[in-house]
Amino acid sequence: MTFVTFGDVSLTRDRHLGFVELHRPPHNYFDAALLQQLGSAFAACDDDPDCRAIVLCAEGKSFCAGTDFTKRLDGDTDDRSRAARLYAEALKLFAARTPVVAAIQGPAVGGGLGLAMMADFRVAAPEARFSANFVKIGIHPGFGLTFTLPRAIGPQRASLLFYTGRRIDGAEALGWGLIDVLSPLDRLREAATALATEIAESAPLAVQSTRVTMRRDILAALAAQLDHELAEQSRLRSTDDHREGVRAVSERRPAQFVCR
Repeated sequence: MTFVTFGDVSLTRDRHLGFVELHRPPHNYFDAALLQQLGSAFAACDDDPDCRAIVLCAEGKSFCAGTDFTKRLDGDTDDRSRAARLYAEALKLFAARTPVVAAIQGPAVGGGLGLAMMADFRVAAPEARFSANFVKIGIHPGFGLTFTLPRAIGPQRASLLFYTGRRIDGAEALGWGLIDVLSPLDRLREAATALATEIAESAPLAVQSTRVTMRRDILAALAAQLDHELAEQSRLRSTDDHREGVRAVSERRPAQFVCR
Protein backbone atom coordinates (compact mmCIF):
# COMPACT_ATOMS: atom_id res chain seq x y z
CA MET A 1 0.00 0.00 0.00
CA THR A 2 1.28 3.49 -0.88
CA PHE A 3 0.04 6.94 0.14
CA VAL A 4 0.77 10.30 -1.51
CA THR A 5 -0.81 13.75 -1.29
CA PHE A 6 -1.50 16.41 -3.91
CA GLY A 7 -2.41 19.44 -1.81
CA ASP A 8 -5.92 18.80 -0.45
CA VAL A 9 -6.23 15.49 -2.34
CA SER A 10 -4.76 12.18 -1.23
CA LEU A 11 -4.12 9.02 -3.20
CA THR A 12 -3.85 5.62 -1.54
CA ARG A 13 -2.84 2.73 -3.77
CA ASP A 14 -3.91 -0.71 -2.61
CA ARG A 15 -3.57 -3.69 -4.92
CA HIS A 16 -5.39 -2.81 -8.18
CA LEU A 17 -7.28 0.19 -6.77
CA GLY A 18 -6.54 3.87 -6.26
CA PHE A 19 -8.44 5.60 -3.45
CA VAL A 20 -8.61 9.33 -4.20
CA GLU A 21 -10.00 11.49 -1.39
CA LEU A 22 -10.90 15.19 -1.10
CA HIS A 23 -9.78 16.84 2.15
CA ARG A 24 -11.60 20.15 2.44
CA PRO A 25 -14.19 19.32 5.11
CA PRO A 26 -16.92 19.87 5.93
CA HIS A 27 -18.22 20.68 2.43
CA ASN A 28 -15.24 20.19 0.07
CA TYR A 29 -15.84 23.37 -1.91
CA PHE A 30 -13.67 23.30 -5.00
CA ASP A 31 -11.69 25.75 -7.08
CA ALA A 32 -9.37 25.30 -10.05
CA ALA A 33 -6.49 24.41 -7.71
CA LEU A 34 -8.41 21.54 -6.09
CA LEU A 35 -9.52 20.20 -9.46
CA GLN A 36 -5.93 20.39 -10.67
CA GLN A 37 -4.83 18.39 -7.61
CA LEU A 38 -7.58 15.87 -8.31
CA GLY A 39 -6.41 15.64 -11.91
CA SER A 40 -2.85 14.96 -10.71
CA ALA A 41 -4.12 12.07 -8.59
CA PHE A 42 -6.08 10.68 -11.54
CA ALA A 43 -3.03 11.04 -13.79
CA ALA A 44 -0.93 9.10 -11.27
CA CYS A 45 -3.47 6.28 -11.47
CA ASP A 46 -3.48 6.42 -15.26
CA ASP A 47 0.31 6.16 -15.29
CA ASP A 48 0.31 3.08 -13.05
CA PRO A 49 -0.42 -0.03 -15.16
CA ASP A 50 -1.35 -1.90 -12.00
CA CYS A 51 -4.15 0.56 -11.11
CA ARG A 52 -7.36 -0.62 -12.73
CA ALA A 53 -10.06 1.44 -10.99
CA ILE A 54 -10.39 4.56 -8.82
CA VAL A 55 -12.62 5.05 -5.78
CA LEU A 56 -13.36 8.78 -5.43
CA CYS A 57 -14.43 9.79 -1.91
CA ALA A 58 -14.45 12.83 0.35
CA GLU A 59 -13.77 13.69 3.96
CA GLY A 60 -16.51 15.53 5.85
CA LYS A 61 -20.26 16.04 5.82
CA SER A 62 -20.61 16.70 2.09
CA PHE A 63 -19.24 14.84 -0.88
CA CYS A 64 -18.81 18.20 -2.59
CA ALA A 65 -20.86 21.40 -2.40
CA GLY A 66 -19.40 22.86 -5.59
CA THR A 67 -18.09 26.44 -5.63
CA ASP A 68 -18.55 28.69 -2.59
CA PHE A 69 -20.28 31.61 -4.31
CA THR A 70 -20.83 33.42 -0.99
CA LYS A 71 -17.14 34.37 -0.94
CA ARG A 72 -17.73 36.64 -3.96
CA LEU A 73 -20.97 38.40 -3.05
CA ASP A 74 -19.72 41.72 -4.39
CA GLY A 75 -18.65 40.30 -7.72
CA ASP A 76 -15.23 39.79 -9.23
CA THR A 77 -13.96 41.12 -12.52
CA ASP A 78 -11.89 37.98 -12.94
CA ASP A 79 -14.87 35.61 -12.59
CA ARG A 80 -14.93 34.53 -16.24
CA SER A 81 -11.22 33.70 -16.44
CA ARG A 82 -11.43 31.91 -13.08
CA ALA A 83 -14.38 29.84 -14.30
CA ALA A 84 -12.60 29.12 -17.59
CA ARG A 85 -9.59 27.75 -15.68
CA LEU A 86 -11.87 25.69 -13.48
CA TYR A 87 -13.68 24.15 -16.44
CA ALA A 88 -10.40 23.42 -18.20
CA GLU A 89 -9.35 21.40 -15.16
CA ALA A 90 -12.77 19.73 -15.01
CA LEU A 91 -12.43 18.58 -18.62
CA LYS A 92 -9.13 16.89 -17.74
CA LEU A 93 -10.96 14.77 -15.15
CA PHE A 94 -13.32 13.47 -17.82
CA ALA A 95 -10.27 12.62 -19.95
CA ALA A 96 -8.81 10.26 -17.32
CA ARG A 97 -8.42 6.71 -18.64
CA THR A 98 -9.05 4.81 -15.39
CA PRO A 99 -12.69 3.97 -14.47
CA VAL A 100 -13.99 5.97 -11.50
CA VAL A 101 -16.47 4.90 -8.81
CA ALA A 102 -17.68 7.78 -6.62
CA ALA A 103 -18.63 7.10 -2.97
CA ILE A 104 -21.17 9.79 -2.02
CA GLN A 105 -21.85 10.10 1.68
CA GLY A 106 -23.69 13.44 1.80
CA PRO A 107 -24.67 16.42 -0.35
CA ALA A 108 -23.44 16.61 -3.94
CA VAL A 109 -24.62 20.10 -4.86
CA GLY A 110 -24.18 22.31 -7.91
CA GLY A 111 -20.72 21.73 -9.32
CA GLY A 112 -20.36 18.96 -6.74
CA LEU A 113 -23.13 17.10 -8.54
CA GLY A 114 -21.16 17.71 -11.72
CA LEU A 115 -18.14 16.11 -10.10
CA ALA A 116 -20.23 13.11 -9.07
CA MET A 117 -21.55 12.76 -12.62
CA MET A 118 -17.97 12.78 -13.94
CA ALA A 119 -17.54 9.31 -12.39
CA ASP A 120 -18.41 6.19 -14.35
CA PHE A 121 -20.49 4.88 -11.42
CA ARG A 122 -21.94 6.32 -8.22
CA VAL A 123 -22.45 4.54 -4.90
CA ALA A 124 -24.42 6.61 -2.39
CA ALA A 125 -25.85 6.46 1.11
CA PRO A 126 -29.53 7.19 1.84
CA GLU A 127 -28.28 10.38 3.54
CA ALA A 128 -26.81 11.66 0.26
CA ARG A 129 -28.51 14.64 -1.32
CA PHE A 130 -28.31 15.60 -4.98
CA SER A 131 -29.17 19.07 -6.25
CA ALA A 132 -28.48 21.11 -9.37
CA ASN A 133 -29.35 24.27 -7.45
CA PHE A 134 -27.96 26.81 -9.93
CA VAL A 135 -31.31 28.51 -10.60
CA LYS A 136 -31.64 29.16 -6.86
CA ILE A 137 -28.68 31.52 -7.14
CA GLY A 138 -29.70 32.96 -10.51
CA ILE A 139 -27.14 31.21 -12.67
CA HIS A 140 -26.94 28.63 -15.47
CA PRO A 141 -25.97 25.00 -14.68
CA GLY A 142 -22.28 24.21 -15.09
CA PHE A 143 -19.55 21.56 -14.80
CA GLY A 144 -20.95 19.86 -17.90
CA LEU A 145 -24.18 18.89 -16.14
CA THR A 146 -26.34 19.92 -19.10
CA PHE A 147 -24.58 17.10 -20.95
CA THR A 148 -24.00 14.45 -18.26
CA LEU A 149 -27.24 14.63 -16.29
CA PRO A 150 -29.71 14.14 -19.19
CA ARG A 151 -27.45 11.35 -20.45
CA ALA A 152 -27.86 9.52 -17.12
CA ILE A 153 -31.48 10.18 -16.11
CA GLY A 154 -33.14 11.47 -19.28
CA PRO A 155 -33.95 15.05 -20.36
CA GLN A 156 -37.31 15.22 -18.55
CA ARG A 157 -35.99 14.46 -15.07
CA ALA A 158 -32.84 16.49 -15.71
CA SER A 159 -34.98 19.48 -16.68
CA LEU A 160 -37.02 19.04 -13.50
CA LEU A 161 -33.86 19.24 -11.39
CA PHE A 162 -32.48 22.15 -13.40
CA TYR A 163 -35.66 24.28 -13.40
CA THR A 164 -36.55 23.76 -9.74
CA GLY A 165 -33.20 23.27 -8.03
CA ARG A 166 -34.88 20.62 -5.88
CA ARG A 167 -32.96 18.06 -3.83
CA ILE A 168 -33.41 14.32 -4.07
CA ASP A 169 -32.07 11.76 -1.61
CA GLY A 170 -30.15 8.56 -2.21
CA ALA A 171 -33.22 6.34 -2.51
CA GLU A 172 -34.89 8.57 -5.10
CA ALA A 173 -31.60 8.95 -6.95
CA LEU A 174 -31.38 5.16 -7.23
CA GLY A 175 -34.89 4.97 -8.68
CA TRP A 176 -34.03 7.65 -11.23
CA GLY A 177 -30.80 5.96 -12.30
CA LEU A 178 -28.66 8.82 -11.02
CA ILE A 179 -26.75 6.39 -8.78
CA ASP A 180 -25.94 2.73 -9.31
CA VAL A 181 -25.78 1.35 -5.76
CA LEU A 182 -27.48 2.44 -2.51
CA SER A 183 -25.53 1.48 0.61
CA PRO A 184 -25.85 2.13 4.35
CA LEU A 185 -23.62 5.03 5.32
CA ASP A 186 -21.40 2.92 7.56
CA ARG A 187 -20.69 0.52 4.68
CA LEU A 188 -20.50 3.07 1.87
CA ARG A 189 -16.79 2.86 1.14
CA GLU A 190 -16.93 -0.91 1.42
CA ALA A 191 -19.68 -0.98 -1.22
CA ALA A 192 -17.79 1.41 -3.51
CA THR A 193 -14.64 -0.67 -3.09
CA ALA A 194 -16.57 -3.84 -3.95
CA LEU A 195 -17.80 -2.32 -7.22
CA ALA A 196 -14.32 -0.99 -8.08
CA THR A 197 -12.84 -4.41 -7.28
CA GLU A 198 -15.36 -6.09 -9.56
CA ILE A 199 -14.18 -3.80 -12.38
CA ALA A 200 -10.52 -4.42 -11.51
CA GLU A 201 -11.03 -8.19 -11.70
CA SER A 202 -12.00 -7.92 -15.37
CA ALA A 203 -9.39 -7.97 -18.14
CA PRO A 204 -7.95 -4.42 -17.98
CA LEU A 205 -7.30 -4.01 -21.71
CA ALA A 206 -10.86 -5.13 -22.48
CA VAL A 207 -12.27 -2.72 -19.88
CA GLN A 208 -10.23 0.16 -21.29
CA SER A 209 -11.31 -0.65 -24.84
CA THR A 210 -14.96 -0.94 -23.88
CA ARG A 211 -14.81 2.29 -21.88
CA VAL A 212 -13.40 4.14 -24.88
CA THR A 213 -16.30 2.86 -26.97
CA MET A 214 -18.91 3.79 -24.35
CA ARG A 215 -17.44 7.28 -23.89
CA ARG A 216 -16.69 7.92 -27.56
CA ASP A 217 -16.87 11.63 -28.49
CA ILE A 218 -17.69 12.58 -24.89
CA LEU A 219 -14.75 14.99 -24.59
CA ALA A 220 -15.63 16.94 -27.73
CA ALA A 221 -19.29 17.16 -26.69
CA LEU A 222 -18.37 18.19 -23.16
CA ALA A 223 -15.93 20.83 -24.34
CA ALA A 224 -18.63 22.44 -26.48
CA GLN A 225 -21.18 22.22 -23.67
CA LEU A 226 -18.75 23.67 -21.12
CA ASP A 227 -18.07 26.61 -23.44
CA HIS A 228 -21.80 27.29 -23.68
CA GLU A 229 -22.31 26.91 -19.93
CA LEU A 230 -19.42 29.29 -19.25
CA ALA A 231 -20.85 31.93 -21.58
CA GLU A 232 -24.28 31.74 -19.96
CA GLN A 233 -22.86 31.74 -16.43
CA SER A 234 -20.72 34.78 -17.24
CA ARG A 235 -23.75 36.65 -18.58
CA LEU A 236 -25.97 35.78 -15.62
CA ARG A 237 -23.27 36.37 -13.01
CA SER A 238 -23.59 40.12 -13.58
CA THR A 239 -27.33 40.22 -12.89
CA ASP A 240 -29.11 41.49 -9.78
CA ASP A 241 -30.89 38.13 -9.55
CA HIS A 242 -27.59 36.29 -9.16
CA ARG A 243 -26.42 38.62 -6.42
CA GLU A 244 -29.79 38.31 -4.67
CA GLY A 245 -29.79 34.52 -5.00
CA VAL A 246 -26.35 34.19 -3.43
CA ARG A 247 -27.29 36.55 -0.58
CA ALA A 248 -30.54 34.68 0.03
CA VAL A 249 -28.75 31.33 0.26
CA SER A 250 -26.12 32.84 2.56
CA GLU A 251 -28.82 34.36 4.78
CA ARG A 252 -31.02 31.25 4.65
CA ARG A 253 -34.11 33.05 3.35
CA PRO A 254 -36.31 32.92 0.21
CA ALA A 255 -34.89 34.95 -2.65
CA GLN A 256 -36.74 37.94 -4.06
CA PHE A 257 -35.89 37.84 -7.75
CA VAL A 258 -36.57 40.91 -9.94
CA CYS A 259 -35.74 39.56 -13.41
CA ARG A 260 -32.80 41.83 -14.08
